[in-house]
Amino acid sequence: MRVTFSSLLTQLAISNPKVLLLTGDHGYALFDEFRKACPSQYINAGIAEQNMVGMAAGLAKVGFKPFVYGLSAFVPVRVVEQIKIDIAHDSLPVILIGDGAGFVYSHLGTSHQSTEDIACTRSIPNLVVMSPADRFELEACMMLAYRSGCSTYLRMGKADLGDVHSESISEEVVKSPISITKSIILMEEDKKNNKDSSVVIFASGSMVKTAIILANERYPDAKVFSLAMVKPLNEEFVRSLCLESKAIIVMEEHSIIGGISSAILEALSSIGCPPLLRIGVTDRFSKFCGSYDYLLQEHGLSADFVIKKIDKFLDEVARL
Repeated sequence: MRVTFSSLLTQLAISNPKVLLLTGDHGYALFDEFRKACPSQYINAGIAEQNMVGMAAGLAKVGFKPFVYGLSAFVPVRVVEQIKIDIAHDSLPVILIGDGAGFVYSHLGTSHQSTEDIACTRSIPNLVVMSPADRFELEACMMLAYRSGCSTYLRMGKADLGDVHSESISEEVVKSPISITKSIILMEEDKKNNKDSSVVIFASGSMVKTAIILANERYPDAKVFSLAMVKPLNEEFVRSLCLESKAIIVMEEHSIIGGISSAILEALSSIGCPPLLRIGVTDRFSKFCGSYDYLLQEHGLSADFVIKKIDKFLDEVARL
């Protein structure tokens, strides 16, 4: 996913000298190609993220198309005020890239783990929020953000989990929850026929792959949807899916407070909804440092913990 991001950004910069990349002293190897191809369009603002966002806002005001790159613990979390006042207030065409979201930088501790970035950004007016699951969703999200000219936060989580789609998807597709029923990964005949399902699973980012694997191996009647477009959420589409379902499961490598499960519950609040299970980070920090897989286990997001939660939930739903 990161390679696709860097390559696409370089292509955009080559084709448009107004495209700029601002980084807070991160991503050296990632941007080797960009610096070589477009050295005058690369700005290392140093470890001064607030200044970097203010600089991007000023550049956008005079006609540039800035991409602001940083670790998601810093962009957007450290710079929420600057995003709100300098960028979103005036709807400036700045695209903020938060890399390493969730527990990617698990070994660096709480300071570098980012499980509240969607909650921080989703509440800012005029700011689009995206959370792609693979390189194909990333490319569609980036091009949609670039062409729309909207203030945008694009979240990049674990980058080496593999694809969930078999081919490129359109910018129009990412505007709504993306059905994975036509993916190469889902092979059951009923899914190929896109039949109604009693269980709907919404997931975003890294958790989409987990949702697909579990649906294949354990929950063949479930429909999986990737929520690449977190805000604005296609609430009408979400409501129609949920009203036809007996149970809803939401999976995210993010806090359940203010994340995609909150967004879905808000969309359903006026009409009611079937039983809904929220699988995400609860209201606490990590206790220990460790590997990425270790942190998923600690927070109950590894596949074995998720299966236990879903099985218990579906048993309770069946007894209703």
